[in-house]
Amino acid sequence: MGNKKGMIAEFKEFVLRGNVVDLAVGVIIGAAFQAIVNSLVKDIISPLIGVITGGVDFSSKFLLLYNVPEGADVSNLQAAKVLGPVFAYGSFITAVINFFIMAFVIFLMIKAINSMRGKKQQAEPAAPVDKECPYCFKRVNISATRCPYCTSHLGIQQETVQQD
Repeated sequence: MGNKKGMIAEFKEFVLRGNVVDLAVGVIIGAAFQAIVNSLVKDIISPLIGVITGGVDFSSKFLLLYNVPEGADVSNLQAAKVLGPVFAYGSFITAVINFFIMAFVIFLMIKAINSMRGKKQQAEPAAPVDKECPYCFKRVNISATRCPYCTSHLGIQQETVQQD
């Protein structure tokens, strides 16, 4: 019984961890974004490309991989698939074209979002935390007064000791 409580507590800790919640939000937003991009490609960009190319529809292009029975109708892809296997290269070409259109649209959207955010200020370089010993050339802490490797004095003017 103690193992179940430990497992439940471990699961609760896993689910409430920030990364899991962030991932869930990202997946939900990604699904919504996918619907927007799909609609943009399907309803706006693809019809424009169809007008430009004269209405060429690659998705209906296919090759039969069987002998057509006499009197059979193979005028469209669905009818040809019912009769036997087909090599539907047009569907693949359409999918590749849609992929490149979607990738370009997403690129433009991300570019627009980034420009709305404004240019990120470049971070100033961090202050150095170490320096090089001029004698043994090892890296030592910047506040060191003596090199831990060769015991040389670092960056300190040696005071002249007055002898009495």
